[in-house]
Amino acid sequence: MTAYDPYNGWWPSSWWNSAASLTSVIDFAKTTGRHDYDWIIARTFDRNKGVFPAGVRSADAIEGHFISRSIDDSGWWAIAWLDAYDYTGDVRYLDEAVTITDYMQQYWDPSSCGGGVWWDRERTYKNAVTNGQYLWLTTALHQRIPSDTVWLQRAKTAAAWYKASGMINSSGLVNDGLTSACANNGSTVWSYNQGLAIGGFTELWKTTGDGSFLATARTLADAAISSPALTRDGVLIESCDLGSASCDDNQKQFKGIFMRHFADLAKIIGSSTYQAYVQKQADTLWAQDRSSLNALGERWVGAGPNQTDWRTQASALGALIAAAG
Repeated sequence: MTAYDPYNGWWPSSWWNSAASLTSVIDFAKTTGRHDYDWIIARTFDRNKGVFPAGVRSADAIEGHFISRSIDDSGWWAIAWLDAYDYTGDVRYLDEAVTITDYMQQYWDPSSCGGGVWWDRERTYKNAVTNGQYLWLTTALHQRIPSDTVWLQRAKTAAAWYKASGMINSSGLVNDGLTSACANNGSTVWSYNQGLAIGGFTELWKTTGDGSFLATARTLADAAISSPALTRDGVLIESCDLGSASCDDNQKQFKGIFMRHFADLAKIIGSSTYQAYVQKQADTLWAQDRSSLNALGERWVGAGPNQTDWRTQASALGALIAAAG
C-alpha cells in the first residue's frame, strides 16, 4: 500500500497489475477480517472507470469501463470487480464485471480455431491467459446472476473449446497459446496460465457437478506440482526465477494468481497433498524471501538475484492468503 497512489487510485505504472493487486488486497480483507484498506476499492473504481489517452494508465488508450484493445488487461479488471462485489455486495461492481466480460465475448471467434477469445482487438493471437480468464469469468457471472442460462452456456462452450484446443500439452501443462495454424505453440509454461485453467474448470465443476471438469482441474494441478517447469524442491517457480534470469513487471505477479486458484481447488476437495503444497509456499517465502521490513520478493526461495516491489509483494501475499484461508 505504500506504493498505491491515492489521488489517481492505482499502483503506477502498471495497469493490469493494479487490478491483480486490488484483488489481493480484497482477498486479504476477506480472509483476515481487517478493513484498513477497504477504502481503496471504491477509490480505484471511481478514479479509473473513465477514459484515459494512451500512455496515461497503459500504453493503450483506456476507453472507459476498464476496456482497452488488450482483451486480457480488461479481463483482470473484471475479475477484480467480481471480487469487490463478493466482498461489498455493491451491485455496481457486478455490473462492471458484466460490461467487461460482454466486451470480451465480442472477441469469441469460432471462425478461427473453432472458437476461443482473441488476445487483442487486432485478432493476432489466441492464448491461454485470455481464454482462462474468459472461462473463469463466464462461470463466475453465472454463479452470481439469478436464473442465468446465457453465461453458463458460454462457460460450457469455453471449457469444451479449451480442452480441445491443444493448449494443454501431453504433460498436463498449459503452454502460452496457439500458432496461426491452431496448434500448441510450445511457448513458455507460466504459472498464471496454469492457475487460471485450474480455477475455471474448478468453478465449472462446482456449478455443474460434471466430474470431467474436476478431473481436468486435478490433472492441471498435479502437473503443476510435479513438473520442474513450475515446481522445484516443492516450491512454485517461473522460468525467469532461475539462474541469472529476472522476471519482468508482468511475470512478477504470476505466481500469486496461480496460488489463488490452486488453493480454491485444494480447499474444495480437501486434498492433503494440495493443502501441504499451499502451506509449503507460505512457509518458504516467509522464512527465506522476507526482508527485515517484511518485503517479499519474486523468488520465494530467496536466492539471488531477487527482485522486490509492490508486484512481488502482491503475488507473495496471494500465497500467504491461500495458506491462511
